[in-house]
Amino acid sequence: MTATAAPATVRAGGRRRAAARWPAWRAFILLTLPMVAGLFLFKYVAIGWGLLLSFNDARGTISLGAWNGLDNYRRLLSDPAFTRSLVTILLFTLFIVPVTFALALGLAVLVNRLRRGRALFRTTFFVPAAVSYVVGALVWKMSLFSGTPSGVANSLAYLLGHEDAIGWVATVDPPLYWVVLVTVRLWLQTGFYMILFLAGIQQVPAQLYEAARVDGAHSERQLFWHITWPMLRNTSVAVTLLLIINAFQAFDEFYNILASNLSGLGGADGRTPLIYLFQTALGEQNYGAGSAGAFVVTVLIVLFTLVQGRFAGFGRTDEEEAR
Repeated sequence: MTATAAPATVRAGGRRRAAARWPAWRAFILLTLPMVAGLFLFKYVAIGWGLLLSFNDARGTISLGAWNGLDNYRRLLSDPAFTRSLVTILLFTLFIVPVTFALALGLAVLVNRLRRGRALFRTTFFVPAAVSYVVGALVWKMSLFSGTPSGVANSLAYLLGHEDAIGWVATVDPPLYWVVLVTVRLWLQTGFYMILFLAGIQQVPAQLYEAARVDGAHSERQLFWHITWPMLRNTSVAVTLLLIINAFQAFDEFYNILASNLSGLGGADGRTPLIYLFQTALGEQNYGAGSAGAFVVTVLIVLFTLVQGRFAGFGRTDEEEAR
């Protein structure tokens, strides 16, 4: 028995020595190196190349050499079409962010109060978040707001007494196309942010509500303003940051709903900065101007995010908040 146990002991000792010769940091490098290499090559190298390209007269090519300094930025900022696109996306952001925030928070509060069917409603509201923006935009354009008498929106308008069919996408005065753009964005993203708020609400300790009731806060409104809302501070800041970033990156619904108008047939001017850059870089093959515009939009997103985070006090400790 001793003779048979000895080889097993030797093998176990050999495996331990082999593991000791293979440090954990080497295994970590081996496992993460492919991901880090891909991230560096396809993200950071691409960003750096795009920055260099923005200082070049790159028309029909992505190679460097025709340096023109800040000419691309000057032409871009002096182009009325680009400035109109910035105004468009700014107005869209100022409207869609607070409306989505309020709807998502309200739905989260209502779903959290349910005693039965909470999972059903949570799933129902979240399902649109899994739908592609392209698919949602096409459904809104070709079915709900198709402009034909059989469209869902026109059928409802007919029931309310409006006899003529309304061309929702083509109507510029008043700008009814904004109804299509705003409603599809609200339907697509509200459920996702509702889940974030719902997760934050469910993390609030039940003892706080019990203590508030003992102190005299009996109504749901008092409990919300004194307990739920203050405890959702970090969640609210994160949701607002995500909403601002997503609003500035609007592309799919604008491009697909207003595709005919964007091709030069007239009508609604709903061109966002990303659509302008898409047409500049891929349509006109002016990669230098397209790269310059991408960095201008990036700077605007960063500035809005920093300003919002500064006012919300995101990242400050409790001691800094008390000062």
